[in-house]
Formats: sequence, structure tokens, C-alpha cells
Amino acid sequence: MRNLREMFKDRELYHVSPAHSVADAACYMSERNVGAVCVLDKDRLVGILSERDMMKRVIAANRDPRATLVSEAMTPKPVVIDVTESLERCLKAMTQAGVRHLPVVEGDKLLGLLSLRDVLQVDLDDKVDQLKLMEDYIHYVPPSKPQL
Repeated sequence: MRNLREMFKDRELYHVSPAHSVADAACYMSERNVGAVCVLDKDRLVGILSERDMMKRVIAANRDPRATLVSEAMTPKPVVIDVTESLERCLKAMTQAGVRHLPVVEGDKLLGLLSLRDVLQVDLDDKVDQLKLMEDYIHYVPPSKPQL
């Protein structure tokens, strides 16, 4: 099973500023095809902005996305997970907090944003590998013994 450090090794960290408008953040997210971004203030994680945040706090509240700041729509003080934790622990933390995105940190440094889809994809990949091993075992034909 892959670990968190491997998952974020070559992945770009998508983020916005709390001073950006929600409309600008939505365009940024749409261009990158992501459902959530970290909100950074001078390289410090201050929140997460997700599609759900925008729907609940802007669209459903009948606010103008161009006039609403990210700081007004984001989820502040998100639950974070250390890069040394297992994917099982990440899934448990997501479930307990009721979130689909989890910032991954190493000390004070933000490494990336883990999504529920990421966790499920790794689990699925592991199960496919296990199935392949089982099929190989079942279909294994031992070499025949030489005749005397």
C-alpha cells in the first residue's frame, strides 16, 4: 500500500488566498478540475474551500460569488493529518470529522490535500493487486517432474 508521502511527492498543491473572491476560486478550481482547495494566508493553512462550502454558504444563501470572499465561505481550522499516518487512519479521521478532504502536513508544512476519492482509489488498486495474486496462485501449474 502506498503511503501519504509517495502520494504527494509530485503532486501540485492547489490553493487560494482568503482574500480572493469565491468566483475567482471557483474558476481556479474548475480549471484544475478539483472539488476543494486549501486556503493559505502567507503559507499558513487557514481553511479549506470546497464545492459544498460554496453551495451552502454562497449559492444557497443567495450571496454574490464575485462579492463574497473565500474567507467568508471556507471551512476554517480544518482537521489535518500527519504524513506518517496510514490511509486507514485518514479514512477514520475523515469519517469522524464528516469531511471529504483532509490536509496532509509534515510538522508545520502543508504537503497536500487528500480526498476521499484518493483513499478509495488506493484501496481499489490494492484489492486489484490482491485479486491478481490470487488468480495467479489458483491458475499456477507446477512444473512437471522428470520421468525416470
